[in-house]
Amino acid sequence: MSQWIQLRKIMLQYFAESRWYTILGATAFYGVSSYWLLYAANENALIAQADFIYWLAVTASTVGYGDLSPTTSAGKLIVAFYVIPLGLSIFAMVIGRIAAWVSEQWKKGVMGMTSLNVSKHILVIGWNEQRTMLLLNLLLQEREAMTERPDIVLCVKADITNPMPGIIEFVKVDSFNKDDDMDRACIDAAQTILIDNPQDDVTMTTALYCSKRNPQAHQVAYFNDDSLVGLLQEHCPKVECTPSVAVEMLAKAAFDPGSSMLHHDLLSIGEGQAQFSVKIPNDSPSISVAKLFMNLKRRHDAIFIGYAPHGQVKDMVVNPPLDSTLAPGDTLFYIADRRINAINWPSLDAE
Repeated sequence: MSQWIQLRKIMLQYFAESRWYTILGATAFYGVSSYWLLYAANENALIAQADFIYWLAVTASTVGYGDLSPTTSAGKLIVAFYVIPLGLSIFAMVIGRIAAWVSEQWKKGVMGMTSLNVSKHILVIGWNEQRTMLLLNLLLQEREAMTERPDIVLCVKADITNPMPGIIEFVKVDSFNKDDDMDRACIDAAQTILIDNPQDDVTMTTALYCSKRNPQAHQVAYFNDDSLVGLLQEHCPKVECTPSVAVEMLAKAAFDPGSSMLHHDLLSIGEGQAQFSVKIPNDSPSISVAKLFMNLKRRHDAIFIGYAPHGQVKDMVVNPPLDSTLAPGDTLFYIADRRINAINWPSLDAE
């Protein structure tokens, strides 16, 4: 009796966990034992080559097409009391294991516990509740106008689930400065990194870490305290810092009514005109500002407002003189109702 109890405990342990090797072992035993029992019952039609696998599958899954069935009395008893009951048990175990695995993978994805496999993506680091949701929605709107649509990955420390499952990728980490955690967000392969945290000190340390891990990425950091902008750019001059401008907007609107609405319109993707940028291809000719201003408006109904030499935004020139010239590699900024994806660059320098 003690041996039976011990065997029962072992069986319960293995089958309760429903591991794949347990299921495969049980399936193999089920197939071999069913074959030999049917062979002993002289059910030659059921064990003929591929017919046996086909018949066993449709019988165990309760499909039962009826094209093959036992003919002997012994065969019918074997099917009724062994093949069908055991097959149903194994089939249910397989379906349950698959369902549990799919559910576990979905849960890990929603909870941000999986490692991603993305590249050239937009990595948003930090969680500011409604502000982050607004940022994600704006990024999605911007992406719709792009010819190449990069993945958007949200990386947070907050105790939340994916706010946009199926739309963006999501990673939850313990630290924004830990290699193992940030590797799950594919930080080394990110094309753009946006950092926005409620605490400026976290934004500062995260920006320093990201600059070390991926110095080639376009990195933007948002600060509530403007005094930290200069400190970060001393160590990471390539990082584009975005300070809070709410107070400046209030002051500007006081003396120039409508200024706040104008800036909101230029920043909002879905309302009226918006501001965009594009890099002049390296194989394009140089373009004078005078011709660029006129031809951009004439051909694309867009307004040229400034440019960044060689893409260096810290050296940006706004409202440049008409006799200035833009060279290949410069980034020009313009206002239009939508992003211009197809530009005939030689035509912009035409008379």
